[in-house]
Amino acid sequence: MAELFERITEYLSYPFVIYALIVGALVALCSSLLGVTLVLKRFSFIGDGLSHVAFGAMAVASVLNIKNEMPVVLAFTIISAILLLRTGQRARTKGDASVAMISVGALALGYLILNIFSSSGNLSGDVCTTLFGSTSILTLTDTEVWLSCILALLVVGIFVFFYNKIFSVTFDETFARATGTKAGIYNLIIATVVAVVIVLAMNLVGSLLISALIVFPALSAARVFKSFKAVTVCSVILSVSCALAGMLTSILTGWPVGSTIVAVDIVFYGIFTIAGFMGRLSAK
Repeated sequence: MAELFERITEYLSYPFVIYALIVGALVALCSSLLGVTLVLKRFSFIGDGLSHVAFGAMAVASVLNIKNEMPVVLAFTIISAILLLRTGQRARTKGDASVAMISVGALALGYLILNIFSSSGNLSGDVCTTLFGSTSILTLTDTEVWLSCILALLVVGIFVFFYNKIFSVTFDETFARATGTKAGIYNLIIATVVAVVIVLAMNLVGSLLISALIVFPALSAARVFKSFKAVTVCSVILSVSCALAGMLTSILTGWPVGSTIVAVDIVFYGIFTIAGFMGRLSAK
């Protein structure tokens, strides 16, 4: 135990590890805030669809040799989020069909572009690390760290400032519209913020595992708590804790960062499911 503590202390003495933990905690915080809203609105699939779009945008940026990919990927993903929301509201194109169309198309085109134009000698490795995460979270530049912090603070600020509106739109959008709330605008804000979180999370868990980062903490918290506020607070604490635990485990063992974080989330989902079941039994 003492040896393990010494190893952790040694790793924490490196600035790049501290940067990675800070960004990872902020990404987990933002993901959990939005995760509760998306799960309750049954919009969880949007995160998966936009993550595929982000992969396609990253493929384009890579082929164009753009060094700072984040602004390009962010712009593509936000535009796709708006289009997804607009097309999903049309009678001829249902929401799930829109997600399937945009996400699968972006994923396929991204991989096709990489195959045709990429000059990398390890295309399979590059694609695998982009989809499932890599150690790129440990090689963040100062610019990327500051940009991640600013975007994360922006997401938290939007959530706190519009908390009451997001709450009303989440639980009963029809009633919210009837009382004069412009639900379409707040749905658009939610979709845009989701796009920002997707881009932030790509360096942490990869594009295919982002949905897990968004959904698992919210589902775990909902197994034990019932109120929106309690589920949100629990989801935040759980998400940040799982992200930090997963990252430290990955650093110590050499396991993939994204997969390790999701594995920790799955373990805690099982624990919270059992705790919720036991709580319901004792209440009877």
